[in-house]
Amino acid sequence: REEIRKRLTQLWDYEKYSAPRPRGPYQFFLKNDGLQDQPVLYRQEGPEGEPVAMLDPNNLSEDGTVALIDYFPTQDGKLMAFALSASGSDWQELHVIDVETLEKLDDVIQFVKFTNVAWAPDNGGFYYGRYPEPGSMPDAPPSTHHRLYWHTLGTPQEEDKLVYARPDAPDLAFNPRVTEDSAFLVVDVWKGTDTRNRFYYRPIASDEELIRLLDDADARYEFVGNVGTRFYFLTDLDAPNGRIIAIDVAQEAAEDVAAMADEVVPEGEAVIDTARIYGSRLVVVTTQHATHGIRIYSLGGEGEQGVALPAPGSIVELSGRHGDPVFFVNFHSFLYPPTIFQYDFSRRELAPLVAPDVDFDPEAYETKQVFYESADGTEVPMFLTHRKGLPLDGDNPTVLYGYGGFAVNLMPAFGVSWLVWLEMGGVVAVANLRGGNEYGELWHQAGMLENKQNVFDDFITAAEWLIAEGYTSREQLAIMGGSNGGLLVAACMVQRPELFGSVICRVPVADMLRYHRFTAGRYWIPEYGNAEEDPEHFRFLYAYSPLHNVAPGTSYPPALIATADTDDRVVPMHAKKLAATLQAADAGENPILLRIETKAGHGLGKPTSKVIDELADIYTFLAKTVGMSEDMGVHGVEKKRED
Repeated sequence: REEIRKRLTQLWDYEKYSAPRPRGPYQFFLKNDGLQDQPVLYRQEGPEGEPVAMLDPNNLSEDGTVALIDYFPTQDGKLMAFALSASGSDWQELHVIDVETLEKLDDVIQFVKFTNVAWAPDNGGFYYGRYPEPGSMPDAPPSTHHRLYWHTLGTPQEEDKLVYARPDAPDLAFNPRVTEDSAFLVVDVWKGTDTRNRFYYRPIASDEELIRLLDDADARYEFVGNVGTRFYFLTDLDAPNGRIIAIDVAQEAAEDVAAMADEVVPEGEAVIDTARIYGSRLVVVTTQHATHGIRIYSLGGEGEQGVALPAPGSIVELSGRHGDPVFFVNFHSFLYPPTIFQYDFSRRELAPLVAPDVDFDPEAYETKQVFYESADGTEVPMFLTHRKGLPLDGDNPTVLYGYGGFAVNLMPAFGVSWLVWLEMGGVVAVANLRGGNEYGELWHQAGMLENKQNVFDDFITAAEWLIAEGYTSREQLAIMGGSNGGLLVAACMVQRPELFGSVICRVPVADMLRYHRFTAGRYWIPEYGNAEEDPEHFRFLYAYSPLHNVAPGTSYPPALIATADTDDRVVPMHAKKLAATLQAADAGENPILLRIETKAGHGLGKPTSKVIDELADIYTFLAKTVGMSEDMGVHGVEKKRED
């Protein structure tokens, strides 16, 4: 363990940057020097200015458990609101700082979760969304009755003005923005994890009721930006791979939104992941076979051009402004560390701004993508990363990772812990299961509700493929996942206990009959279903619920189940009940362990020191359980292959 922890620490010690956010004369960005528990927020005047540290969360707690979750500068860059979270909680506090003097103002906003802060053009205050004060609505389920408020700078929160609420629809929530031209307040209206949302707006100078432009919740509508009264949206309405439409809100409203909308970028073979307006152009990020691409169009949808990315990989961040001649990209891949690029519209050139120096030789390894058939014949992609020249002799410790849900794409990603595993001679396999959005909304729907078993079948057949193709053996195959991915590996372990040599199950959802009763669980009902209210939902949830399908007398593989004591997204009771049930039922001698982190949550804002300690435990467990040879050290010295 100490050798693994030491190597994790060495590899983690490199500078990490976020993509800069330009506002007024400044660029704002986050930077972690290497092993800091939390990244520090900086401002920089222009691209050549000297960076100035604005906020260092590491000074806010002795153990690094207070985290900066997001920040929201005004249009002119003079003020900034920022959100803090303690001990990994999803609950946050908003504070305000003067960007130039670095003086923290007295304003404090509570009872928020992941709200945007939408500043008024004159910096006199901002719009935000929040939940009722705890205890004020004792009969309401948790995290309901979200409301939109206005806060006047310099006044207590108790005086904030209620802007909008829907007591008739208590599960709706509201996320505000002010358009970049300061002309409109726009509000994304969402219900839990349902990808179908609503969109309301009003002129910024108006105090009238919000205009419900898109109120049917019939599709995804991501607001891309506006040019005057012409609003651009990314939608999957009649286009499961996504398309971009424009609606002129100045025209008379029609009952059918399709009658108002102009199609700007039609649906194509590649899925449109997201889009922005930068440099008076449409910057469109696409996903094709689980890797990202960038296409640029005029605001009318013409003049398509591609942007060459440095490798097959994924875009973590995009940032820029409507009229700026450049925009910024944070890009990474399995063997390509997170790098900040700047794209210049006039030169049509993507150039690196900040390239990290990681103590690792990527040339010794390779990534390839394979496709395999799932149980029903569906072709599923999977990325494999390993040392070059890997012998397919069935004798390679392998970690198979998956997620498969909530339309979340599992793209190529850089992970220090995976580098350690690669140096130890291991193989990293990442399967792009149904339930994600890698192939659009239809791919998502094929892995949700009554189709959830498809996700488990995709993962199980990935494991069988790795064994059949000689990458590994049953004894040397470990599976790993977290959150919905924790549900994935728990369900697969229960369904096929003989197939896996080890299981890493992190912050899992395990009790599928009662999950909706706790904290944020009710918001997952569109994805999973509700066993209490729908008999058909009970049938398919009970059929795969890991907790309810543990069979007494079965020999289960070694399992490390990890949770955290203050996880208020997926409550620890899931992991605890699963571990207890497995321990009571297991007939074998394999370890089934429960790891509980303290002063931590679902993973949000977890300090670097805690992350490294947890990963040291996980990879020590893997090295011990999947047959990692004593001679296969963290520098890839593989005695069995030398022999």
